[in-house]
Amino acid sequence: MDQKKTGRTFRAVVFDMDGVLIDSEPVYLECTVRALQHDYPQVTREALYPTVGMRSNEYRPFMAKLLRMQEDDPAFGELLERVNASCVVDYRKIMRAEVPDMLRELKDMGMRIALASSSSLSNIQQVLGECGIRDYFDSIVSGEAFERGKPDPEIYLSTFDRLQVMPEEVLVVEDSTYGVAAGAASGAVVAALRDGRFSFDQSPAHLRIGSLSEIPGIAARRGMG
Repeated sequence: MDQKKTGRTFRAVVFDMDGVLIDSEPVYLECTVRALQHDYPQVTREALYPTVGMRSNEYRPFMAKLLRMQEDDPAFGELLERVNASCVVDYRKIMRAEVPDMLRELKDMGMRIALASSSSLSNIQQVLGECGIRDYFDSIVSGEAFERGKPDPEIYLSTFDRLQVMPEEVLVVEDSTYGVAAGAASGAVVAALRDGRFSFDQSPAHLRIGSLSEIPGIAARRGMG
């Protein structure tokens, strides 16, 4: 575990979802490539890497440009719907194995736990429900509720308000470039989950971890550094 000095006492842990609690990004990318590459050869995994951590209202214009279509073209909307329909995911299978025990340990420590994800609320509820971890979270916040998405810190600042904690009392767990930047800008301590597949810029993070199983130990620490 790499870490910078923080000197914080934590009362809450806030998680991103995609890429953190569930290893979903490779699955989503593969679904999209499989559905589109035959007719749109420019759709490759590498071309889709910028979508990792992106909100749905940013994803649509990105995909319209990549597919060389107009965003307001009904055919474009129908195409995205077909892609989404073709991607059937067993979320329990892609949940990181250490997640239930980690959340249980945080709850036993008396930590407040929240989720702050760029995904839609309906998708968040589906993932948490299928994975059987919904009851661990004191607050669930979707990026679709905000005008500005990550890397803007708005989603995190709103989550802290809901938890009634100060930014300096929060440990944020992220992975993507956008997410790490948002967490750091919020004033919280950021633990970035390492992932060498997408060339994320995790440099603003205070900590870099190899597994979520490290989180309870970090959260329990007082006056780190």
